[in-house]
Order: sequence, then structure tokens, then C-alpha cells
Amino acid sequence: MDLQHLLFITLISLIACCIIMFLVWLWAKNIKNAGVVDVFWALNFPVITVITFFLSEGFETRKLLICAMFLIAELRLGIHLWQRVIGHLDEEEGRYQQLRKEWGDKANLNFFWFFQFQAISNVLLAIPFFIITANPSPQIATWEYAGIAIWVVAFFGEMIADRQLAEFKKDPKNKGKVCDTGLWYYSRHPNYFFEWLTWMAYFIFALSSPWGILAVISPAIILYLLTKVTGVPNNEEQNLRSKPVAYKKYQETTSAFFPWGKSQEER
Repeated sequence: MDLQHLLFITLISLIACCIIMFLVWLWAKNIKNAGVVDVFWALNFPVITVITFFLSEGFETRKLLICAMFLIAELRLGIHLWQRVIGHLDEEEGRYQQLRKEWGDKANLNFFWFFQFQAISNVLLAIPFFIITANPSPQIATWEYAGIAIWVVAFFGEMIADRQLAEFKKDPKNKGKVCDTGLWYYSRHPNYFFEWLTWMAYFIFALSSPWGILAVISPAIILYLLTKVTGVPNNEEQNLRSKPVAYKKYQETTSAFFPWGKSQEER
């Protein structure tokens, strides 16, 4: 594994992501909707995938496997977010409206750095991908098969959770109610849980590659971001503002992240 070449690929990926996020920031500033950053955060990963596939020097079959996993998962997420955000460009999501209010006159500048941080996070999270595609070993190992199996569960879990929530929101009868059916019965954020599990799959896959243990940084960062920063906390605040009584009861009986059974109080 050529460390210098690996750093070169990482740098090229970072430059590409930062340029994309700068252009997205200009667009978001013009339309006054910072929510588009979510879409392009997901779509930056396919960009990294293409760059790495053509520049990395690892075993071709392994490259095809991990590139396919990366592309399928992130394109699905990007398309899902595109449909959710682009459908109402004239209405910024609540969490970004709140940030805009808190930042006041500095909102545009702060969003610029926020968007650039997303680009940096793209590259940090892609560390397993860089490591895996540089692995020259011609044999697919047990850890890699285990990673694929976990990825399949995570991919379909997240897709089902997103679809269940979308169907729930489509029904006018559910306005003001909390989605607590299907996977949402077991977790308040099953989509976030399976997104994290996807990154765990990449980490497991990377364990058979040189320096693969470093890939743990990706699921660790995702877990922190989803549970402490931009995922669960922002979503919970928005839900408590829009449906305080119903969501408070949901919080008391249902796990925030990991899918568990209902609490004793619910039973």
C-alpha cells in the first residue's frame, strides 16, 4: 500500500468536495434554503467513489465490490433527500430555519463554513473506502464477506424506514401525529440507526486491509454526529416544537436510536 498515493487521492477528493460545497452554498444563499446541503453531502460520496476507483491501485474485484456498495447506498440516500428537499425549495427545513435565526446577520458566513465542514466530513468518513481500495490482496477475506452481509441489512433497513415515514406523512389523517409504526415502533430514528450500521459495515469490510483498524473513525464520527450534533438532537427539537404532547409521550416509551422493545410504561 503506497501511503503517498493514498494521501494524493484523499487530497483530490477533498478539493473536489470543497468546490462542490462552495457552489452549493452559493445556490443555497441565492434561494435562502440551506437544506440542500444534505442532498449534496450524500452525493459527494459518489464523486469520491469515482475519483478513487480510477486512481487507486488495489485489487480490481475488491474495488468493484466496495465501489458498488458505496454508490448504491449513497445514491439512494441522495435521491431520497433530493425528493424530500427539492420538492419544497421555497420552504427551508425547521432545523435550518432555527440556525438562521440564531446566527442572524452572520447566517450566510456561518453556513459557508458549515457547508465546508460537510465537505471535510465527506473525506474523513471515506477513510475506510480509501483503505479498502488500496488493498492489493487478490483474495476476498472473511471480514469482507461479513461487511457485505451487514451492509445488505443496513441498506434495506434504512430504505424501509425512509419509505415507512414517507408513506405516513402522505396520509392527511396523520397530520400532527407521530409515526410509531413499522421500524419506527422500535426506534425514534431507525433511519439514522441503519445509516450508522452502513458505516459499521464499511469498517468491518476494511478490517482485512492494511491499516484497516483506522476505519473505525467513520462509524465513530457518524454515531457522534447523528446522536449528538445534527441528527437526533435537531430532529427531536423540531418534533417537540411541532407536536409537543404526542412526541413527548413517544420519547418516554421508545428508544432514541438503537431499536429496542417498548418501555414498561408503554406496555
